[in-house]
Amino acid sequence: MPISKGEPWGDVGPLPPDAQLVRSNRELWELIGRLRAEQRSLPPVALLGGDLMRSVGGSGDASRLAGDVARMPIDIARVEADGQRAWFAAHLVARRSWWAGSLVAVMNAEHHGRWDVAPRAHPNDGRLDVVSVSEAMSVRDRGRARSRLRRGAHVPHPSIEIRQREEYETTFQRPTRIWLDGVSWITARSMCVIVEPDALVVCV
Repeated sequence: MPISKGEPWGDVGPLPPDAQLVRSNRELWELIGRLRAEQRSLPPVALLGGDLMRSVGGSGDASRLAGDVARMPIDIARVEADGQRAWFAAHLVARRSWWAGSLVAVMNAEHHGRWDVAPRAHPNDGRLDVVSVSEAMSVRDRGRARSRLRRGAHVPHPSIEIRQREEYETTFQRPTRIWLDGVSWITARSMCVIVEPDALVVCV
């Protein structure tokens, strides 16, 4: 069950013997996608890199896995776009350009690389943080917001909206490229994203 405010999250104990080591966003994305497509259950994952690791407080130090580790359930998300289906663990980004047009980031993790995109995002609250940038946002304001992303200080801004959703659906005016966990996926005209609560256990 997704975490509620004030409740303890996860537990501490030995690394599960079937845990898979994951060192990057791409490795985690590929693992989840392959197993979901085969309708197989997801094993525990030991995070040694990637944006989800950073968001749950991991260090990337493999030596820590020899002792007790923090073991936390997290949500993942399923995306369906133009008849195709995939999953992601950290984030989805749909854009044609950083500097013009609309932009949507659907965040399960707080971070995207060096950027603190969704400061209030929690990967086990049963919701996704949808960050929308208006097409009307000027190039100058986009540059300012980009410079503030490391500190999570790009909001509030009248052209940037953050909403929390269990499900998010949108249609793009023009075919738009979609990235999942930093990996270029497809170009689509519409998409629907649905959270899958408590889908995975991560260890750090």
